[in-house]
Amino acid sequence: MEIMKFCATKVNCKTELSTRLAAVREENDDILSYPDPLRQQVNIPGVMRSSSSELLLDQQQELRRRKLLELVAPKKKKAPKKTCRQRVWFYTTSIVALTAVSAGSSLLFLVPLYVDPAISTLVADFVENPVTCITTRREDHSGIFNCSWSSCREGCTSDLYKCTHIYVSYSGYAMTTPSVTFNGTQFDNPVLNGSDEAVLLVNIKGCGYPPSVNCGQFTATYGIEGVEFPCHYSRENATVVMTHYAREDQIETIINYFAVPFIITVVSSVVLCVMHYDCQCSGHPTRRRRPRIENAR
Repeated sequence: MEIMKFCATKVNCKTELSTRLAAVREENDDILSYPDPLRQQVNIPGVMRSSSSELLLDQQQELRRRKLLELVAPKKKKAPKKTCRQRVWFYTTSIVALTAVSAGSSLLFLVPLYVDPAISTLVADFVENPVTCITTRREDHSGIFNCSWSSCREGCTSDLYKCTHIYVSYSGYAMTTPSVTFNGTQFDNPVLNGSDEAVLLVNIKGCGYPPSVNCGQFTATYGIEGVEFPCHYSRENATVVMTHYAREDQIETIINYFAVPFIITVVSSVVLCVMHYDCQCSGHPTRRRRPRIENAR
């Protein structure tokens, strides 16, 4: 009605009407361009259903892939259970091998610490019956060049920076010395008498380790001038004297610290060889002669 009234008053009614219609269409297009919130709410459950279905499909595909890989992969064989005999064999081998290695390794430490001094003591041939020794003098030195030896030292591998020299004289022995010949002339070998001095050592090496060697007590006991005590001198070198000597102890040391570990090492090695190698002697294999062509005919 408004349009009709408007058209009655105006000349260009048709033109105005088309303009109004175009404006209404533009407004409708602007309204349709905005998203409808109700329509979005309606589509959300559909989107959730589609995403959940995709996740289920992915999980199913992953399970199928794993099952296929399990079927294609080679099956691991279960290790057979060891019998009682195999277990005993294994533990016996381990114990014997450990014993052989331990005994062999112990020789590396026992030989220089105990066996070598014991052998050197036996070679020096000390007298078993003690004689009387008197300390004549004591000298305390310092420096490497002044300490080439010491009457007592705790530790046999460290360098000497401080040392103590104890000299003694002993008597009460009878000793015959053979004569020596030099350039056709015969001379008597000099013999140590009661007025000559000898070197007092705690043992044949002059060193050791606590508690068997206590240099503080040794020096305080025998390092006082004029003190008398029993001692043993060497028949091979009369200038070497020790306070204690027992041949049986040296032999026992050699047996305990060398013979026993050595025998254990050898026996253990032989047992391992017998257990794991065929030591039976087999005859020479017989060689078959290839038949000749003439014999084959």
